[in-house]
Amino acid sequence: MTQKKKNWQERLHEIIYEADTKAGKRFDVILLWLILFSIALVMLESVKELDAKYHTFFNVSEWIITILFTIEYIARIISVKEPSKYIFSFYGIIDLLSTIPKYISIIFGGAHALVALRALRLLRVFRILKLVRFIGESEKLAKALKASRHKILVFILAVFIICLIIGTFMYLIEGDESGFTSIPKSVYWAIVTLTTVGYGDIAPQTALGQMLASVVMILGYGIIAIPTGIVTAEFTKQTGQKIDINTQSCPNCTIGYHKDNAKYCYSCGSSLEK
Repeated sequence: MTQKKKNWQERLHEIIYEADTKAGKRFDVILLWLILFSIALVMLESVKELDAKYHTFFNVSEWIITILFTIEYIARIISVKEPSKYIFSFYGIIDLLSTIPKYISIIFGGAHALVALRALRLLRVFRILKLVRFIGESEKLAKALKASRHKILVFILAVFIICLIIGTFMYLIEGDESGFTSIPKSVYWAIVTLTTVGYGDIAPQTALGQMLASVVMILGYGIIAIPTGIVTAEFTKQTGQKIDINTQSCPNCTIGYHKDNAKYCYSCGSSLEK
């Protein structure tokens, strides 16, 4: 009996978590289409004319998909040896958040719109379409961002100080007549202008103020390129590190994307089934 249960769990794990098998790929493709269909339903339901005409269809369809996702969520939990590893993982939290909004909408109307969070589940397309090689590139980018965090933090602090100084000067130059009623509002203008967003809700009227604004605009183009250069430099250091990974998922903790020749999970040390 124990052996039969174990085989059943292993088979379920293979279908749900693996994309290398025919059954696993079929499951992921069906899941992908369900996610896309559910997102389309929420988008169409937000159109009042369509909702008034097809409200019953939208509501019933969303309930059917929600129930299917609920069954899938439960199946993912019972197919692993340590359910908490999945429940508190990134995908586990996303799966839960994309399932409960429809249930919450029973008490709080409109909460079902949060099912748009299901879009995050589309990240599984990397496994479905065999794009795991790009996961290696994303890991390099993540390492580059982490290595650059101190430089970027200093850069952001420097930009804030510049905006504070420029905002103060603009407050003294323009004053209330031009809409610069306070230093915080003037700093807001400096940030909007320096980032080249330019809402236009506040604009300098004096010649001196316009000249300062022109300098800030030109400065903005140079400042935008700095973070890109910092991250690119760190990313270049990672390009020599080749990462060969596959879709193998640990049956114990659900961690995926192991190296091709891995025999044990890099997270919990459990044996990987081949």
